[in-house]
Amino acid sequence: MTAPFIPLDPRGTVLGDEVYARLGEAILEGHLAPGERLRDHELAERLGVSRTPVREALQRLERTGLVEVAPNRYTRVTTPNPKAQADVFEFVGYLMGVAVRMAVARCSDDALADTLHDADAMIEASRADDHESLARSSHAFFARLTLATENLAMLRVMREGEIAIRRSLPGWQPFIECPIGRTAAYEAFRDAVAERDAERAESLLRDIHGFS
Repeated sequence: MTAPFIPLDPRGTVLGDEVYARLGEAILEGHLAPGERLRDHELAERLGVSRTPVREALQRLERTGLVEVAPNRYTRVTTPNPKAQADVFEFVGYLMGVAVRMAVARCSDDALADTLHDADAMIEASRADDHESLARSSHAFFARLTLATENLAMLRVMREGEIAIRRSLPGWQPFIECPIGRTAAYEAFRDAVAERDAERAESLLRDIHGFS
């Protein structure tokens, strides 16, 4: 472990969720490095909690692919690989198509305006051909869009999967390589969202990410 943990204050928080979030962030930030062994008693001591919420958090992180477990042998941080990243991108691409269709058909005008503001940030990042900024702005856009679906099942899936998605972002590259053509596609997508044309918005999104 490359950095100490600040002990948790469980007052006013769901302890299991907080431990899960803290360990997930430690993996994302490299404080828990790929391949590093994870021992529940050590983590519990550093966080100032019992072993039970730590074990539950490690089980959740295993389901999201950030931790791997070999019973009676080891629990360790996984090492990212191209296949895992490609699978995450494919999953997100299709799921966000569904989220777009749901959100634009039902969200409030205020929520739509906020979503369009995030879409403008994606367009600017694409125009600048800044792939890192495009990945960040896309994540922000789809996080807001997911909330706009107001679908509890969708929100639960994305809450569990968000850490795996964020871990894969550094490896993301846009499907449309030409910044001019890509930016035009994002602008058309924004227009469809603004017009609440759910079917067209979903179709354009799949085109942008190569999942037609």
